[in-house]
Amino acid sequence: LSWALLRGRCSACRTPISVRYPLVELLTGLLSAACALSFGPTLLLAGALVFVWALIALTFIDLDTQLLPDSITLPLVWAGLALNLVGGFTDLPSAVAGAIVGYLVLWSVYWAFRLVTGKEGMGYGDFKLLAAIGAFLGWQMLPVVILLSSLVGASVGIAMIVFRSHGRNVPIPFGPYLAAAGVLALFFGQTINQTYLGAF
Repeated sequence: LSWALLRGRCSACRTPISVRYPLVELLTGLLSAACALSFGPTLLLAGALVFVWALIALTFIDLDTQLLPDSITLPLVWAGLALNLVGGFTDLPSAVAGAIVGYLVLWSVYWAFRLVTGKEGMGYGDFKLLAAIGAFLGWQMLPVVILLSSLVGASVGIAMIVFRSHGRNVPIPFGPYLAAAGVLALFFGQTINQTYLGAF
């Protein structure tokens, strides 16, 4: 609101303020409200807020630097395991399996891609981010997260190349798509899984 009232400029020096800042605040507020509506005044709400806030931070850090810092991803893994130790989104064995499988899946994709092409298709931070998502939501949600992130990432990547905003050799960070898929899985993962399994 203040950004709009000030017409996108600092009140003191009139330096332009990027629209990104109010958009991040709006996104954070909307997702926080969605967490509150979905989980109510429970331990799950605290866990969901930590999860969502960390994913928002990681998204914009990755867009800026193409890095997912260990200082956020690794504590997020442990936070997910700790939450599920005391009754979180899944049971502890599923959370542990989610962290391990999440890491190993992208690690395997990374090395397979590197052996075939000689290039690095993603960074180690992506492995740790998927491990953190698995630690919070359990291994059962990993197929949903991988599918959603791959579909969105491929669609956006193709669009950016077609409209020439990116060259074919310019790396596109995968972290934001994993983060978006993690948020979708938090709110809709059970429904997606049930719908998918019901189709078979």
